[in-house]
Amino acid sequence: MSAPPASLIPRPLLFWTGVALTCAGVAEHLWMFIDSASMHFHMSMMDMSPAMMWAAMAAIVAGVVLSGIAVVPPRTSTPAPAPAPGAATAASRRRLIAILSFALLVDQMKPATLAFISPGLRAEYGLSAAEVSWLPTVALTGTVLGSLIWGRAADRIGRRATILIASLLFLGTTVCGAMPTFGGTLLMCALMGMAAGGMLPVVYALMTESLPPGRRAAIMVLQAGLTTTGGYMAASGLAAVLIPLAGWRVTWFAQLPLVLILIALNRWIPESAAFTARQTRTAKVPASALFKRPQTAKTLVVSAYALAWGLVYWGFITFLPSQLESAGQHGMSAATLLFISSLLAIPTCALGAWLYIRWSARGTMVVYAALTVAALLTLAAVGLDGSRPILLATVMLLFAGTAGVIALIGPYTAEIYPTAIRGTAGGWAAAVGKSGGAFGPPLIALILSAPGGIRTAAMFVALPMALAGLAVAVRGSNPQAAAQTPEGTTSLDAELDELVSSEGVAAQTTATTHLPGNGGTAT
Repeated sequence: MSAPPASLIPRPLLFWTGVALTCAGVAEHLWMFIDSASMHFHMSMMDMSPAMMWAAMAAIVAGVVLSGIAVVPPRTSTPAPAPAPGAATAASRRRLIAILSFALLVDQMKPATLAFISPGLRAEYGLSAAEVSWLPTVALTGTVLGSLIWGRAADRIGRRATILIASLLFLGTTVCGAMPTFGGTLLMCALMGMAAGGMLPVVYALMTESLPPGRRAAIMVLQAGLTTTGGYMAASGLAAVLIPLAGWRVTWFAQLPLVLILIALNRWIPESAAFTARQTRTAKVPASALFKRPQTAKTLVVSAYALAWGLVYWGFITFLPSQLESAGQHGMSAATLLFISSLLAIPTCALGAWLYIRWSARGTMVVYAALTVAALLTLAAVGLDGSRPILLATVMLLFAGTAGVIALIGPYTAEIYPTAIRGTAGGWAAAVGKSGGAFGPPLIALILSAPGGIRTAAMFVALPMALAGLAVAVRGSNPQAAAQTPEGTTSLDAELDELVSSEGVAAQTTATTHLPGNGGTAT
């Protein structure tokens, strides 16, 4: 097998210098953590050298910035020609799938860890329940911003460069485990959220452009569901083993080897050939193209589907464990619910992947939206006072529906948008879904205090999910429209070229083709 190209990173010396600086800063924080063993790893009470800590933080910031600059393609460079369609082998594709799945696994572990560190963090800093609730809020707000920023960056500097920058942020934010104050922890979690928010849509864009049509969609749906489950299980396993030994902080440092492995694997993450070919065109498509014809209907449908999921998952399901425990007689703990949701994701995503490719992409999305709505309406009808078998079946149906929705939305979005705005679109969809973490919990908490409680809340979140499913059924796009034509272009890219031409996005380029003196254009 031929060796990978040596020029995958434009400035390799600068890149590895930045990685070394970042590692040095993280290592200093790790040493501070190890030094706190005599205090049961309670660093909030530890006497630390401010100069050393600030120097370590400066090294991390400088390292991330230098490495980020190193991976951005130079503006003056001529884009490399796209490789021939047959250049990628089956072995290289399988390797790419494995590496990107590992990237998503590491990505999912970051936010999943928040659920396991809250009790220890609250005890060490002496926080109230209201104060500690800022942790997931800040982290999820970071994911919203990260989805928007890195999704757009993927369309400007490349899929590969964006994945590397997100990985570098993962590396730097492992020092969240050494912050001596709650404010510092919040800042690191916000940055961690920004990195996590950007990885998902960029990976889906690269997968869509690197794998041939056919089983590509099924692979991406399976990947989306299984890495979410695997990330949660890995985070919970690390927490179960390590927190009793070294406290909550160790869960962040335990992920450091995984991030270093991900960065080391970068040489086998190629840039998308479709993105490279697109870069030979001088016209740059703005993010506003998402909301201009012919993309408007797609964006509205995807936004409605993502927002409905975010409201159900981050809003309603967040309160469901505590509501079930307060009901008492069913004996269903929060841990049981989380375990059920993790197990259900596996068969749910496998079935969704099969239906997506063998039957209908839109139809599969509608089915999973309908399952979610059916479960919510059942809860609205029986409340938490129904028989245990009915309640258990309803909760399982709810988790199955929402697991399918989140597994489908990312791959679907990546497949229905043109190459030039695929990352932007994926980032937008991810940001809209995760925004449910910002406004969903307080909104549902307010509804739960109203007459009807959980029944009213279930009805409230069922409505947008039903409307989103209807929107997909009526106006959803067909992912098969992205199939390659014999000429090597796609109908999606043809749509975008029409948009660029009609909206004047390429006005500057057009102006340069005018012939002097006659006002005509070159042909």
